[in-house]
Amino acid sequence: MRGISGLAAANAFAPEFMADYYRRFARAPQSEHDAHRPLQSSDDLARVFSWQEIRLVSKSLTLNYKRVSYVLDPTEAARAARSKAVGIKEREDGSLRFWHGEHELLATAFPKEHRVQQGEVVENKRLSVALDFIKEQQRERTEAKVTKPSTTRRDARLLRAGTPRRAATACSAETRQ
Repeated sequence: MRGISGLAAANAFAPEFMADYYRRFARAPQSEHDAHRPLQSSDDLARVFSWQEIRLVSKSLTLNYKRVSYVLDPTEAARAARSKAVGIKEREDGSLRFWHGEHELLATAFPKEHRVQQGEVVENKRLSVALDFIKEQQRERTEAKVTKPSTTRRDARLLRAGTPRRAATACSAETRQ
C-alpha cells in the first residue's frame, strides 16, 4: 500500500510502523513487578534449551534414537540403567548426551542401515557388544526373508539353520552328479 519495494525503503518505514503498531495494540501490564529471576551460575542453558526424549535401555546396553542404535559403554552407571528409562538430550549443534539420573552415559553409534565390512576394526573391549549387534541384525534379516510369501518351508528351514540358499542348492546339485 505504501509502494515499498526495497530494503532501504522498508528500514526507513520501520520506525513509523512500530510507533503506529504500539499505539494501537500496546497494553499496560497488570503488575509492574518483574518476575524474571536472575541467571544462576549453576544454570546450564545448553541443557535447558535442548530437545529431550526418553528411551529404554536393553539388557545388552543398547537403545535406539532417530534410526540409529547406540551401545552404551559398560560402566557401573550404564549397567544400573539396564531395562530402565534414559534421557537423551539433542543440542542445537546435533550432539547427543545420554543421562540416567545424574550420570552422563557414553555411547557409540551404530546406524541401522550400516553393514559391517570385513575390513572394519572394532576395539577388543567392545567386540562382544559389536558381535551381539551383528548377530541381531543378521537374525532380523533372516526373519524378514523367512516371512516372505515366496519363501518355501525348506528355504525357511535352511535360512534359520544358517545355511544360505545358494550354497544349499549348489551342494544338492553336486550330489546329483
